[in-house]
Amino acid sequence: MTRVHDMGGRFGDGPIETGQEPVFKEEWHGRALALTLAAGALGQWNIDVSRHARERLSPKEYASFSYYEKWIAALADLLVEKNVLSFEELKAGRAQGPSDLAQRCLKAADVAGLLTSGGPADRASDMEPVFEVGDMVQTRRPARNQKVEGGHTRLPAYASGVVGRVVMSHGAFVLPDANAHGLGEQPEPLYAVAFSAAALWGTAEKAGDEVILDVWQSYLVPV
Repeated sequence: MTRVHDMGGRFGDGPIETGQEPVFKEEWHGRALALTLAAGALGQWNIDVSRHARERLSPKEYASFSYYEKWIAALADLLVEKNVLSFEELKAGRAQGPSDLAQRCLKAADVAGLLTSGGPADRASDMEPVFEVGDMVQTRRPARNQKVEGGHTRLPAYASGVVGRVVMSHGAFVLPDANAHGLGEQPEPLYAVAFSAAALWGTAEKAGDEVILDVWQSYLVPV
């Protein structure tokens, strides 16, 4: 079963609006980003955990919240789940005492460097690559986490069970399906795989259109 965030190829959501917009449409959007960065710097979770927290919002909340409202709602859940603060502190909007994590606070002078460097996820791995550029592969079906029931995965449902062609081998990267659930990084080979747009959607805007996805080795089987 997929979660509400896995929306690719769904009818009824209307067109995607494009055009020039400000970096933050509202002042509080920038504050939401800043708060998310500052909380992440406390070291109590990783990016895969935070992504899964957003995915776990209820369908009603996910459908009604704006982009940054999703961020803030998921962050509030994580702060309580990881005992960074209590539910009572969250509800009151103030701490009940000093935090053991205070020394890990993100300094303003360090923000630019943090945003520039990001969080590299390439790693050495004992898992040997089994596919090469040009190989035909098929994504597993259903698109689900095979390690944790209902867990996080980066394989979208719209690409599940579809045949594609390996166009690049990236090396080994942290496996989100494990990293989001405290199972370690478990790095494995990651490939760029090209899928026919017609195979994914039934029709294509024009002949020859492709969609390229980055896909972990355990998501794939040979054809």
